[in-house]
Amino acid sequence: MCLTAGLALGAAACAATGAQPRYTISAGTLQRAAAERFPLRYPVAGLIELEVAPPQLTLRPERNRIASTLPVSAAGPALQQRYGGQLDLEFGLRYEPSDQTVRAHQLEVRSLRLPGLSPGAQALINGYLPALAREALGDVVLHQLQPGDLALADGLGFQPDTLTVTADGVVVGFAPRTGAR
Repeated sequence: MCLTAGLALGAAACAATGAQPRYTISAGTLQRAAAERFPLRYPVAGLIELEVAPPQLTLRPERNRIASTLPVSAAGPALQQRYGGQLDLEFGLRYEPSDQTVRAHQLEVRSLRLPGLSPGAQALINGYLPALAREALGDVVLHQLQPGDLALADGLGFQPDTLTVTADGVVVGFAPRTGAR
């Protein structure tokens, strides 16, 4: 009875103020989740191997996206030495309701810089960049909402709706649940 009254009171308060529940994922949480997959190694046509180190994420609230700089090194039979540089990517976010995760989405390769690399080797690597970028960060899980994170909103009849990149992290906005549960 008390729990029902509390939820009803919470729902009434949200309705009266126009406020809706929200949940914030910190920048540090996003950074740790993105780094878990690294380092990664990619063979390129059996001639070059790229090694990609953990990314540094930068929140871009003005674009509602996240930028990522990944340290990259290239070596292999086609190269005389190891070359170091950076891969710059940018991505949006999406919520996956089936497993309650926030994932990287709509990945864009901005640039690959490997100073001193020959134009031929650079062209070969550039041909593989979209696939490499998708494997490195495409649809990667950056956060999974736990039942406790959703309990109050769920009890009030809300479900995750919007993802907004802010200077401090990502805010999950909620909207009234539609359809059957």
